[in-house]
Amino acid sequence: MTEIESKKGIVSRQPYELYMSFVDMRNFYTMLPEDKKQGVEADYDTITATIQGFHFGVKVHDRVPYSRIELVDFDAPLAFHIELHFDPAPSEPYKTEFWIKAEADLNLMMKMMLGGKIKSALDKMVDSLVDMSNGKVPEGFDPKQFGL
Repeated sequence: MTEIESKKGIVSRQPYELYMSFVDMRNFYTMLPEDKKQGVEADYDTITATIQGFHFGVKVHDRVPYSRIELVDFDAPLAFHIELHFDPAPSEPYKTEFWIKAEADLNLMMKMMLGGKIKSALDKMVDSLVDMSNGKVPEGFDPKQFGL
């Protein structure tokens, strides 16, 4: 398994607030733009989608309240494991140190082609969450898609 870890970011929310945003997979569905919701289904524990003919699913494997959520592949063509971490920020009592750890079953060629892109995508997720928590619109985010 290839292990990839994002950078750590300080989010201007307490761990329980941030954790509650990620605990229900239906929240991910509601954040999608309307034109991307076709073929996507979600319930509390799973979210599935068909993307370019490939069926892909994610399910919650474990929840550690206000601390960590573990996600695993569910009816997906690739084995993976993702951990979302919600740690109290050191010396900042009302903030969260957020980071993501991912493991995927990538062969050498896929690791070379995708490893850097996956790391970059995880880092961008962390940066976007930090920006949003500080009232900034993340790069590439169109608030009009969400009626804002």
